[in-house]
Amino acid sequence: MKQKIAILLSIIFLTGIIACESTSGKKNFRLTNPNLKEVVVKEVVQTTSYTYLRLNEDGEEYWGAIPRSEEIKVGSTYYFDSFMEMKDFPSRELEKTFDNIYFIEEMSPEPFAAGQPAEEKMGTPKASNQEIEPMEAVEGGVTLATLLSDPSKYDGKKVKVRGVVVKYTQAVMNKNWVHIQDGTEAGDKFDLTITTVAECQIGDLVTFEGTIVLNKDFGYGYAYDVLMEDAMLLSKEEANSLQ
Repeated sequence: MKQKIAILLSIIFLTGIIACESTSGKKNFRLTNPNLKEVVVKEVVQTTSYTYLRLNEDGEEYWGAIPRSEEIKVGSTYYFDSFMEMKDFPSRELEKTFDNIYFIEEMSPEPFAAGQPAEEKMGTPKASNQEIEPMEAVEGGVTLATLLSDPSKYDGKKVKVRGVVVKYTQAVMNKNWVHIQDGTEAGDKFDLTITTVAECQIGDLVTFEGTIVLNKDFGYGYAYDVLMEDAMLLSKEEANSLQ
């Protein structure tokens, strides 16, 4: 009799464990990525450059935005861990000011570990090393290899650089964010992020002049070892003219 009771209790115990795992399994991703947010999309609003999303996270609703995507579906669950929070953000196209909004770098339909991006993501991917023919420094300027090999030499100084736009994010913190590469590199560094009010597009050959700032951290995963701020666009050859 005691043996039967012990077996019965064991079955009940195991059933409880399985039930707990089935209900909490989706939350286990936070063990490998504590910054990962799980949200359900309640509303999608498309604009020229962005997809605005009304999101629900554990009963709390807020707005987010990603670079324009047609893949986001209302009612679906997504995950993200890199974002920048903006307050009192005005959208001229929507004629609306958001009291609070998250600009999200990428969203995934599946949870992922910290530092290990998922295979399928909506948004703008991080800039990767492109196959660009190495360029000479623009007159009066430096190559990215020169700048990135000894950035402290240029800290706080105005610098002129030239390269191809490989990533472009518009109108975040009243600035456009441009990543350029010129085919040169210093170790594993090959990409420079630039903030500017000028407009361009991926593939443009551009020349910028701006102030170099080191170790700039905006929070929420947006940190830059080397950043060119408030740059002026000196020249631009559009992508279609280079083909």
